[in-house]
Amino acid sequence: MTLHLKDARGRTLRLAGSPRRIVSLVPSITETLFELGVGGSIVAITDWCIFPEGLDLPRVGGTKNPRVEEIRALKPDLVHMNLEENVRKDGDAIEEFAPVFVSEPKSPLDVVELIRTLGSIHDCDADASEWIARLEEEIAKPPVTEFSFACPIWKNPWMWCGADTYVSALIESLGGRNVMANQDRYPRIDVAALLAMEPDVIFLPDEPFEFAEADARELRSETKARIVGPFPGHLITWHGTRTLKGLRFLRRELEVI
Repeated sequence: MTLHLKDARGRTLRLAGSPRRIVSLVPSITETLFELGVGGSIVAITDWCIFPEGLDLPRVGGTKNPRVEEIRALKPDLVHMNLEENVRKDGDAIEEFAPVFVSEPKSPLDVVELIRTLGSIHDCDADASEWIARLEEEIAKPPVTEFSFACPIWKNPWMWCGADTYVSALIESLGGRNVMANQDRYPRIDVAALLAMEPDVIFLPDEPFEFAEADARELRSETKARIVGPFPGHLITWHGTRTLKGLRFLRRELEVI
């Protein structure tokens, strides 16, 4: 039976069976596939795929610069990509020789659907259902408190998570109100202008920009906002099974507000 699924681009993926040679160009998808029990079918990953720890698989470059010819030589029957993390030209080039499935979850509920879809694609519905149950249970918990927040993703220039981003939606699900909600996805606003918005909490992840303790000290000297971090950015930027870890991390941090 052929499986027909639309991806984040609106393109239809047609698979006659469960993929046996998978290339993952999305670190969070790599981890999720292992958690779903299909890691043994992955034949290549990116330089940034760090979970599960100790992966011994061929690396085919970064998320923005994969080595397409190396991927071609591996003869994959499916390549996982992400609309934001990967580059369109690479996806177009890969589609000349292999099916590509592009994802783009923007909220915890989107992640539920992503895991369900991965279960269908990779014939691991039982494992997917277990993860979905855990995630839905966490999502269903009431918000910790009401608070306003900001979350930078870059410095020099300062850039922030605005509306329609996964990071914002994840934090909002715990009761947060993004002070950048009326801005573009990643607005460039200097830190003085941001602090004038008086967020209750500022989150400092260590990726994609590696915010350090010095950045936290500087912000604490300029605002009464609670500074959370620096902390492992993958807890709020990676989607998939790590979403559960991210929600639990945020809940623990917010319970002390």
